[in-house]
Amino acid sequence: MSTVKKCRVGVLISGRGSNLQSLIDASFAESFPAQIVLVISNIEDSYGLARARTAGIPTRVISHKDAVGKNKPREDFDAELNAALHASNVEFVCLAGFMRILSDGFVRAWEGKLLNIHPSLLPAFKGTNVHERVIAAGVKQSGASVHFVVPELDAGPVISQSVVPVLAHDTPETLAARVLEAEHRLYPTALRLVCEGRARLEDGEAVFA
Repeated sequence: MSTVKKCRVGVLISGRGSNLQSLIDASFAESFPAQIVLVISNIEDSYGLARARTAGIPTRVISHKDAVGKNKPREDFDAELNAALHASNVEFVCLAGFMRILSDGFVRAWEGKLLNIHPSLLPAFKGTNVHERVIAAGVKQSGASVHFVVPELDAGPVISQSVVPVLAHDTPETLAARVLEAEHRLYPTALRLVCEGRARLEDGEAVFA
């Protein structure tokens, strides 16, 4: 029987959930210090929900739209997320392809407990269309970063990174596929650091033990 204390993790998704799957696979190991207790999607038919259900993980759909199809106020949507996470006694939250910008209030409420993965070597290439911009810039290396989430987009302190070469013949699609493979290895590693207390957010900086 495992003696490893497992922190309770909620994962927020919007799509395929391939990074979610990497976290699920890692969590099955007795030595891994995290258990995924809830997966929430804002999209009802996102494939990541099927991945979670296959693994026996509870799921919730919380739409970002109201009954007439208009976007809810961001604070209202985030309040629903927050209530669901607390109802499942979630301790840490991982964003894994979650295509909503969270309110400052939500981010501050989960300060030091909210992680995101981004397909570049932050602080370079924040935002969207990352791989197109990387290739256009002519850089020789890209990669992936897991960081603590702060109110400013993609600006939180980095927990861990993985470097990926940019090849001469790369297209945005081929580079994206190579970076995604790195993401699948990186996210569980970073989550382990946080759950074991070896990486934490302190005074706006990532501190490592």
